Amino acid sequence: MRRTRFAYLVLLAAFFLPFLYTRATKADLPPEPPETTAAPSSPVETVRLLVGEEVRELPLEDYLVGVLAGEMPASFELEALKAQAVAARTYTLSCAKGHKHGEADICSNPSHCQAWLDESAMRKNWGENYAKNRAVLSYAVAETAGCWLSYGGEPIFAAFHSSSAGATEDCGAIWNPRPYLVSVLSPESAETVPNYVTQLRFAVLDFRDMLLSLRPEADFSNSPETWLGNIEHDNSGRVSSAVLGGASFSGVELRKLFSLRSTAFTLVYEDGQFCFTVTGSGHGVGMSQYGANVMAQQGADWREIVGHYYPGAVLVG
Repeated sequence: MRRTRFAYLVLLAAFFLPFLYTRATKADLPPEPPETTAAPSSPVETVRLLVGEEVRELPLEDYLVGVLAGEMPASFELEALKAQAVAARTYTLSCAKGHKHGEADICSNPSHCQAWLDESAMRKNWGENYAKNRAVLSYAVAETAGCWLSYGGEPIFAAFHSSSAGATEDCGAIWNPRPYLVSVLSPESAETVPNYVTQLRFAVLDFRDMLLSLRPEADFSNSPETWLGNIEHDNSGRVSSAVLGGASFSGVELRKLFSLRSTAFTLVYEDGQFCFTVTGSGHGVGMSQYGANVMAQQGADWREIVGHYYPGAVLVG
């Protein structure tokens, strides 16, 4: 009888132990990773880039790493770099629809489109920090893969610039107005931007001759103290127009004529010279790169940054 009971217990143990062991070992395993979805794709997967006279075809995401390398310091906050990646991707998509470069979608000339660095230029600029910097920029691009900004279902003209003087410029002040490119506050300052305030001085005759090259009808026959007329500023604090020698000049014209860093300037005549004091750098429209970096330092993520600088635009992806 005892042998029969013992055999019965052995059979029960043989039946239940595998289940008990299975439950115990499964509890010790790490949870399975959540299901992931593929990264959203952009309307354009490759870019035809005009470099000098040559058209190169590059994967969009690889091209964007070169744009970040040319447009923003790799030392910037990661969320600012991500915001720059989204702006650059959107700008590229907008250019690709416009066909403004013939066979190419976009060019590498920063005064016309976006800056771009190839691998050799990155290695030269960064030296021993090449691998680290490239990895950071690649990560910023990958983390925002497929994300771009739209308005009315189309990629927006995602303009950006280096730094603003407290507020960005309304696009309508220098180009065609766009509802998502209006003036917004921007948090950078002299404490966060190198060479935030710059000065340029011009001798009287040089100042006069440069203005006459653009407005031959201007009158500089009186003493220099009388040449400065009314200077008007727009809501962003930039010069919209200035009367000099009785002739009217736009702030944009004066910026180009005297190679000023921005149109946020004051102009005075002192010590026998004309002195421009300039704040910020760039046209001022769209995202301020240094402003984006300050926002990131203050805790904003890339979605908040692009939402701030491109109000009304819809984030796709």
